[in-house]
Amino acid sequence: MESAGSKSGKSSTATPQSTLKRNSDDIGWEFGFLYDPTNFDKVCCKLCNHRFSGGVYRVKEHISGRGSNVSACKKSTADDIARCAKALDDVKRKKKAKHDADNNMRAGVNIGGVEEGDETIDLDDSFGVLKEGRTFGPMDSFTTFKGKKECSKQSNLNNVVRKEQLIRVKEYICRWAYECAIPFHAFERDSFKLMMEAIGQFGPNAEPPTRYEMGETYLKKEVEKTKASLTTYQDEWKFLGCSIMTDAWSDRNRRSIMNLCVNSKLGTVFLSSKECSNEAHTSKHIFEYVDKCIEDVGPENVIQVVTDNASNNMGAAKLLKAKRKQIFWTSCATHTINLMLEGIGGISRYKNILDEAKKLTVFIYAHHKTLAMMRKFTLKRNIVRPGVTRFASAFLTLQSINQKKFELKQMFNSPDWDNCKFAKTVKGIAAVDTVNSASFWAGVTRCLNIFGPLVSVLRMVDADWKPSMGFIYGELQRAKKDIKSALNDKESLYKPIMDIISKKSSNRLDTCLHLTAYILNPYYFYNNAEVRDDVDANDAIVDFVSEVFPDQEDLHHTILDVELPMYKGKLGKFSRPIALKACEVNNDKFDPANWWETYGNSCPNLRKMAMRILSLTSSSSGCERNWSIKRKLRNRELLLADGGNAPEWIMDGLDEVQTGGTGQSSGVIDGVEEVSINQENIKASANTSQPRELDDEFESEDEEYVEVDYESDDVEIIEQCGGRDDELDDL
Repeated sequence: MESAGSKSGKSSTATPQSTLKRNSDDIGWEFGFLYDPTNFDKVCCKLCNHRFSGGVYRVKEHISGRGSNVSACKKSTADDIARCAKALDDVKRKKKAKHDADNNMRAGVNIGGVEEGDETIDLDDSFGVLKEGRTFGPMDSFTTFKGKKECSKQSNLNNVVRKEQLIRVKEYICRWAYECAIPFHAFERDSFKLMMEAIGQFGPNAEPPTRYEMGETYLKKEVEKTKASLTTYQDEWKFLGCSIMTDAWSDRNRRSIMNLCVNSKLGTVFLSSKECSNEAHTSKHIFEYVDKCIEDVGPENVIQVVTDNASNNMGAAKLLKAKRKQIFWTSCATHTINLMLEGIGGISRYKNILDEAKKLTVFIYAHHKTLAMMRKFTLKRNIVRPGVTRFASAFLTLQSINQKKFELKQMFNSPDWDNCKFAKTVKGIAAVDTVNSASFWAGVTRCLNIFGPLVSVLRMVDADWKPSMGFIYGELQRAKKDIKSALNDKESLYKPIMDIISKKSSNRLDTCLHLTAYILNPYYFYNNAEVRDDVDANDAIVDFVSEVFPDQEDLHHTILDVELPMYKGKLGKFSRPIALKACEVNNDKFDPANWWETYGNSCPNLRKMAMRILSLTSSSSGCERNWSIKRKLRNRELLLADGGNAPEWIMDGLDEVQTGGTGQSSGVIDGVEEVSINQENIKASANTSQPRELDDEFESEDEEYVEVDYESDDVEIIEQCGGRDDELDDL
């Protein structure tokens, strides 16, 4: 019997009905689909065609034969049953783990247990002083505080009454959140759960902190706690080094703001920001700001400064090199790759397709009726997709259009469209011609095959979960090969693209730092014979050692003549099968810095150098992303105040202190010298993300702007967008 996975693969292309599923990679969709486009709860089994309610969870119960809510599938194989059973068990295990973690966290809250004579009741370390407590008398020495478990046994109220009370409590919480426009995700934070537990333990008549206490007393305490948590990051800077990232931007009031962050393997730490509207962003000004930051962090800990490719930043790089020869100033990989994409997108054969797709998208989103019609045919899915850069957004939108090709054709050839008042307009007719054009869809496939490899590299360097310095050069070489392959290795077609990539990456992504990281990444050096013959890369490591360790000839000899040949020749511990096996695949678990820490002990000097290089980022986008969160809280008073960074300092710091983060999210901890804040000026936006604008003409002339409800951006770049372009010679 065929497995469900293979059947679903066949049916997905045979009938459009099998494509009706939620935007999810849940294994249950391999065995079921939505049979009612208007009800996402109605599902049908692909194996036995049994229809039932309950969504994808019920599909897995049906296939595995578990649960009493649906009958077992009679056509599922043993493998199908095992896979769905495992999926169900995984869900239960995750829920239990989350439940246990929440209980353990809440159990740590204890607002009592003070000694005799104490005047206050202290909370957990995550909190300050709650309020002034009563003075303990002599009888208190014969009593003990009843903790959470004991207190939970005191209530004998009827369960119905307790549920009614809980509903009222939630009503009060929600009413406050609605009135103050509190983002809903704020209630998922651990700090909110701890607050609820502390209030519950205190009981009735708990008084909230005053505005003064929030802006002064407790704010200062939280800042000090967050500062103390920086010790872990500072230790990491000393051990593996760090990168200074700088970014400048102007707000809607044309105020010019610069900020600095420090990135290490643990994550990104916001260091400082300042308004410099009255100062020109000259190379000297940038250099002085960055140089002071280097002094604060420690010159011996800083390996590189990462900025965008603006000319004033490049001028500052020369000034830094004159003073600190051992620190590199590198260009942001995200910015550089985006320039490559824009350059390729300017080639006429690709630009024409992008322009057509843009016109189609703008037309659909410019009117309520066309937008509603599109969502009807695509089951409420959108075309527009936000990306890490403007061009990445265009690519993801183009990819989304290609995925919805069938639905768009259905829409523009349906009675609904014929009855639409826009069907006979010039733009409406043009949209129909575009959707029904075979050359347009061939061009879309061609663009996706060309841009896809570079967009994959862009997403890799923009991510925070893995240091990218050891991968940027190697992945860029792979992207070039993929592009050549997509163009059937025809030089007349790929040469203009290769010229753009080479021009944009020259002296930006091919410095001796990038090439040394490429050589020292065993994933490339041990698995690709071409790396050993790369003259530029092998020469770069010699230049790097000479630059980083000046006037240390003995160390040069040890690294280049003794230890490096051992690594290149797979000698000693490098020849162990387990070491070679560990670097065969570049997946989420592979980290070249960790590989060197484990298997490079026979070459201590090279090991230390490799670990520091391979722990670096190659992009400064984390600095921009870190700051984009904070500018929602910014206004003139906050910027001019000495302690204007304090709330942001704490906001990100608590994430790491409470969860032990590893820098996988954007910003982590912010720091300032003093705290003095006009709390009235702090307003958090209820919207957690801003939609990417398509164009100035996105809004309709006669209709209101329609806010775009984007799909999740947690998607993978589709590896293969279509077959090889056999018609390229004719286009």
